[in-house]
Amino acid sequence: MAENQIEKLMRLLDISEDEAKQIIADDKAIDQGKKMDFDLTKEQEKATRKYRQADKKPFVPNLTKRERKPNELKREIIDDLFTFIVENWPEAAKNADIANKERQIDFSLNGENFSLTLTQHRKPKDSA
Repeated sequence: MAENQIEKLMRLLDISEDEAKQIIADDKAIDQGKKMDFDLTKEQEKATRKYRQADKKPFVPNLTKRERKPNELKREIIDDLFTFIVENWPEAAKNADIANKERQIDFSLNGENFSLTLTQHRKPKDSA
């Protein structure tokens, strides 16, 4: 079997029989952990270790906040409800506040705190 390997190395690498035998002997010595004359020195190993380490820059995703389109209908409804509360309950007018211009109105009436929240429901998906 070793003879076949020598012939194969000679044919594939286009080398002499002595060179093929030397390659097999070197491979065997390397497998056994022996140092070879072409191995790197300790300083060279240290240098290659340094160069093999990649720069580890932290991944910072470029997240841009999506600008939400204003919902004019909800704003109009909140404004109208706020106007209604202020005009119809003078006591509530003192503390009434639009907490979120498209969603919530906070007010106090008769010593109690209230919050009015407007919810717009999504259109149902067509089930096909």
